[in-house]
Amino acid sequence: MKAPRLLALFFIVSCFSVSASHAAEHHSGHGASNSGGGGGENACSKPQLTKFLPANLATVAPGSAFSFYAFNVEKPEQIKVTVKTIPVEVTTEDKESFIVVKGHLPAELVNTTARINIKVNAKVSRCNGEDGWLVKIAE
Repeated sequence: MKAPRLLALFFIVSCFSVSASHAAEHHSGHGASNSGGGGGENACSKPQLTKFLPANLATVAPGSAFSFYAFNVEKPEQIKVTVKTIPVEVTTEDKESFIVVKGHLPAELVNTTARINIKVNAKVSRCNGEDGWLVKIAE
């Protein structure tokens, strides 16, 4: 009597796992993954922004240097950085698989907390990326 119940339970579980893997494979254009059905020339990898320095919520002096790594960015010109809505000029160094981005906080920002905001504008808007972190600026 327990065997039919176990068999039915096994059947139900296997149906769910097959449908979940099928959905992940065929909905790559909807953020499920980068593999599978969609693709073609409209496929893209969203930019990844990492290794933020100084660390999030670190206390720094006005005009301090900051840096981060940008992965999945075609051209350095696609990267725009602002601090408290003030555009910041950055330098970039192409390392083949990623870009090192460096800049300085605006010297006029004193005794405040500011977000270093990064935007990456790609050719296709769904491939754009944005990230950032906070720093405390003190004299």
